[in-house]
Amino acid sequence: MHNVQGFIYILEITAVITTVLQYLSGALICLKYVKKKSTGDSSGFPFICGFLSCGYWVHYGLLSSEHSVVLVNIIGVCLFFIYTLIYYVITVNKKSHVKQFLFIVLALFGIILYDNSLMDAQQSQKFMGIVCCIVTVCFFAAPLINLLHVIRIKNSESLPFPLIIMSFLVSIQWLVYGIIISDTFIQLPNFLGCILSMLQLCLFVCYPPKSFNGQGYKLVEQSVVF
Repeated sequence: MHNVQGFIYILEITAVITTVLQYLSGALICLKYVKKKSTGDSSGFPFICGFLSCGYWVHYGLLSSEHSVVLVNIIGVCLFFIYTLIYYVITVNKKSHVKQFLFIVLALFGIILYDNSLMDAQQSQKFMGIVCCIVTVCFFAAPLINLLHVIRIKNSESLPFPLIIMSFLVSIQWLVYGIIISDTFIQLPNFLGCILSMLQLCLFVCYPPKSFNGQGYKLVEQSVVF
């Protein structure tokens, strides 16, 4: 029993660390934008969706008393907000970016206010768990909005490789953690996250980046970072 608790503790700590590294991988993409002074054909939606996902998970973590979930997602909210601001400063599509962000903010507070209005604690946690599952899957799948573009030009430079590879690693850890603590709402999105991340990684194999001039890094350059 002691060994099991020790394993859970270690898994929890490593999952938090890896998740923070996943969030920090967005800084690599923003650095690329800053150096080029352009966001190219990439979308800021993954950052906005990440902000929303972390916001919901903070609320779910408070309801389920999962302190590690609360901690890691508070960090995520702060980082994704910074990335969203950086994208806004550099992108030429400012109006579209602002509209997306305002819609997400309304969705965030609207859902949380509704959830707080539910009288039954279990019902409240279940509702929030379902919402978190849906939004987290959207976060993992957000880069797929460039899928048709990647297939058409046969070049995966526009996909954010750092975010995708870290999403894959993080989803595996949280999937195992969710299984151990028997939390379906942690298990389900991370299982789907593994699948979606693998599909996106396959695009880098089928359509590898052709140069350093695109929105992505070459795989060799990216793999050195971690």
